[in-house]
Amino acid sequence: MATGLREEMASIAQKGLLQPKETLSEIKSKSNSLYIGIPKEISFQEARIALTPLSVALLVNHGHKVLLESGAGTGANFSDNDYSEQGAQITFNKKDVYDADIIVKIAPPTLEEIELMHKGQTLISALQMGALKEGYLKALLNKKINALCFESLRDEGNVLTVVRAMSEIVGATSIFIAAEYLSSVTGGKGLMLGGFTGVPPTEIVILGAGTVGEYAARTALSLGAEVKVFDSSIYRLRRLQNNLGSRVFTSVMQPIVLGKAVTTCDVVIGAIRATNGRSPCVIMEETVSRMKPDSVVIDVSIDQGGCFETSEVTNHKDPVFRKHDVIHYCVPNIASRVPRTASYALTNIFTPILVDIGEMGGLMSLVWNKPGIREALYIYKGHLTSKDLAARFGLPYKDIELLVAANQ
Repeated sequence: MATGLREEMASIAQKGLLQPKETLSEIKSKSNSLYIGIPKEISFQEARIALTPLSVALLVNHGHKVLLESGAGTGANFSDNDYSEQGAQITFNKKDVYDADIIVKIAPPTLEEIELMHKGQTLISALQMGALKEGYLKALLNKKINALCFESLRDEGNVLTVVRAMSEIVGATSIFIAAEYLSSVTGGKGLMLGGFTGVPPTEIVILGAGTVGEYAARTALSLGAEVKVFDSSIYRLRRLQNNLGSRVFTSVMQPIVLGKAVTTCDVVIGAIRATNGRSPCVIMEETVSRMKPDSVVIDVSIDQGGCFETSEVTNHKDPVFRKHDVIHYCVPNIASRVPRTASYALTNIFTPILVDIGEMGGLMSLVWNKPGIREALYIYKGHLTSKDLAARFGLPYKDIELLVAANQ
């Protein structure tokens, strides 16, 4: 009797000591196995990857096949070996990757990559509305692709989950960039971002009280800086003030107050986003010319045209230029500056979606049951299901709910 009890207790203890990888191996393979391809990004300075090695391990242990193009994770410091150890298959042939049933990538595929795709394939990638051309849409429509735009994915709280995650990263990173260019090592005025006993704090002005602005302000405050946030929306300012407390100064876009704040501060971060079209240009060249020498301007909105009249697009290799003796940082893809962190944030969003596709028996079951994913589906079986895209390019539109219901 005592021997049997000891054996049972030992068995329980052994289960409790299982490592995560061993626990994953106990997950039974599902009957609806997915074939997922991860191509190497060829978009300029795109270093992020959609799935990390541990996410691949989870998918493989759910019975799915993952094929990775060699070098796809290099930009985020993941080696081919990191992926192969977790069960991914590695190929040097891009065409093999595009034979998969589901393609998961960051940047939209090029026309050459779309040529490699096959009928009925599922694509999860960015859409990048600002640079979108009609030829791209027609190429996907002709291939009868099921295409999901991850910028439009919404979670259970109706939040744009990828946009939110990237905005949080960009907001925090913009402050670290500011700290870097305030240093004399990079040609700045030699200030430490923030202050300490007997030394006044650095002054930072943030234009925009959205997610980017909030996380920029949060990070700047944590480093001891004095922060002023301007926005045209009282609602957004009140929300930011409630989240961050009274340490942050908030104001509407009053020209005299804004002009004085910009010309006396050390750093200005432009984080004003437009719902459609170009971001508003709120700081004119005349104001920039009156800023203190060696001040830093970081235009996060440059991918929408920028909110400084003096802004010009730069890149990660040559990120800054000077105008009126003010340092301008205008790189569109700031999240790629920290690609490993950004990849972890993205994989946390994409992996549950892929697992659900397998668990629910296919993409359409998932789309039918989750409105937040249904909104992100802009092409279904060769039909354009986004009303905005249809109106923009004058193409035929089909209601996704009617199409999915007809295929149930």
